[in-house]
Amino acid sequence: MKRLWAILPDRVDVRLRVIAWIYLAAQILLVGTGGLVRLTSSGLGCPTWPKCTDDSLVNTPEMGIHGIIEFGNRLLGVALGLVAIAAFIAILRVRKTRPDLFWLTLLAGLGIPAQAVIGGISVLTQLNPYVVGLHFVVSTVLVGLCTAFVQRTYATPGPRVSAVPRWYRIVTHLTSFVVAITVLVGIMTTGSGPHAGDADAPRNGLDSELLQHIHAWPAYTTFALTLVLVVAAFRLQLPTRLWVSLLLAVELVQIAVGLIQANLGLPAFLVGIHMVLACTLVAAMVAVILNLKQTATATDAAGSVGYNIESTSSRA
Repeated sequence: MKRLWAILPDRVDVRLRVIAWIYLAAQILLVGTGGLVRLTSSGLGCPTWPKCTDDSLVNTPEMGIHGIIEFGNRLLGVALGLVAIAAFIAILRVRKTRPDLFWLTLLAGLGIPAQAVIGGISVLTQLNPYVVGLHFVVSTVLVGLCTAFVQRTYATPGPRVSAVPRWYRIVTHLTSFVVAITVLVGIMTTGSGPHAGDADAPRNGLDSELLQHIHAWPAYTTFALTLVLVVAAFRLQLPTRLWVSLLLAVELVQIAVGLIQANLGLPAFLVGIHMVLACTLVAAMVAVILNLKQTATATDAAGSVGYNIESTSSRA
């Protein structure tokens, strides 16, 4: 035990950053494989939970490709759990100096068994669209937590101050709210469409075509607000320049994929890309929010002292 403790990082270094990036990538990858389960009608490839069948923990040859896909997704969930444990253990020696990393890894780690239970409930309820939708919502929250974990491994500890004008913060938080609405309406739209995870799985009964139009409204509002953030960031030389540019790029790809899939009748491949991009959008939005403040020294060095009107004693 002492040997293990001795090899753990005693400060935030490249090891922690690599683990953080793997953690974030694994979270998004699991969303992609979860989408594969749904889009190949493999949601009931393992018809029960926590076992794959009443008599077998793993899939059987009789279950075919659907059983392989569903059980494979479950195995990836286990692998993500191992990454979560590794991340939590890796920050134990720095937990007193960096409590933010402790709480981020703890919350994200606890979310994984919660996800497993929600996934199990979705199977036991024959893929109820609202339970499946909740499954995706929790995934986006976990992606946000892992994004914060990555960002915090690069942050300099110390008092944090505002690095942007007050109006810019307000527009940023408004944009994040609209992003949340966009994701939620997208989940409702998918729950009404043809990709329910199984041919006999229930849909939510809502008008899919109408929801596609409604889904576009907050999506385009997000795009318009992001343009405001990008223009202001570059004109005022704000530290959010890189992140709002990334956010805009993700939105452009997401809008293009959304329009193409709608015109092609929702092909499974494009729907899957759309789901992964939704999580990437959330990650980019979280990154923008986290860069609204910087440590006082970093902000002063950037020449943004004029915005340092809200100092806080919280640690990065």
